[in-house]
Amino acid sequence: MIRIAVVTDIHHHATHGKSALHSLADFVVWANTEKPVIVLDLGDRITDVDKQTDMRLQREVAEIFAELDAPVQHLCGNHDRDNLSVGENAEILRTGLDNTVIDLGDWQLAVWRADTKFTYHETNAGFVLPEADLRWLSQMTQQADKPTLIASHIPFSGHSQIGNYYFERNAEYSTYPQSQRIRTAIAQARVPLACIAGHVHRNTVTTIDGIPHLTQQSLTECFTTGEEPAHAWGLLKLGSKLEWQVFGNDPFELRLTPSRKRSPAPLAPFVFEQRA
Repeated sequence: MIRIAVVTDIHHHATHGKSALHSLADFVVWANTEKPVIVLDLGDRITDVDKQTDMRLQREVAEIFAELDAPVQHLCGNHDRDNLSVGENAEILRTGLDNTVIDLGDWQLAVWRADTKFTYHETNAGFVLPEADLRWLSQMTQQADKPTLIASHIPFSGHSQIGNYYFERNAEYSTYPQSQRIRTAIAQARVPLACIAGHVHRNTVTTIDGIPHLTQQSLTECFTTGEEPAHAWGLLKLGSKLEWQVFGNDPFELRLTPSRKRSPAPLAPFVFEQRA
């Protein structure tokens, strides 16, 4: 089994002391004990303030990530991008932040770093998906010749946000407006797929067109756990089955068999004849 450690939405904050850093340090100790082949950081390492503060917060997070024994694949979240460019994030993390595919043996990992810059225009607020990122994902899935895990910061399942503290009344900001196009693109794959993301601060699984879409709880979120932070991180095991366990104060477990089968075209709307 291929073992991948996952942490997301650390949200190191300028006014919350070092609580997020302490939780991240605990994750590093755990991951170094578990010895995954790779660590996934799904983004939102900080809660943004201004450029100077964000640079400092990102460096503090990067110092702790540097203590990991396993290689790390970082993604940028929207908070990482509010005041900093992708290049500035990459320089602090000392790594590239382009879309990439990593061969893990029986599986491959597609790190889809589609831009997560949030726009604040009154008439058109939200995320904008660059066409180049969509083309990359479409080509990758068409060419995939082994089971593939797609990692992103923003989920594109379009799953319900009912009960979500942040997004029940703001569901349009929980995903890209082009999420249907993204799902159509990945449906071209001839191999089993699974997707994992952060952003929505909740453990969820949604199966669409035979593809499981997972979202993992934030390391520091409190809305599902009361006063205590979730202290959440995950372990993915990939083989003939996919196993996912989220540890901490908001635990979650899942075991499924990924399939290459896609759903048939849906039925047309039902039509009922009026009876006398």
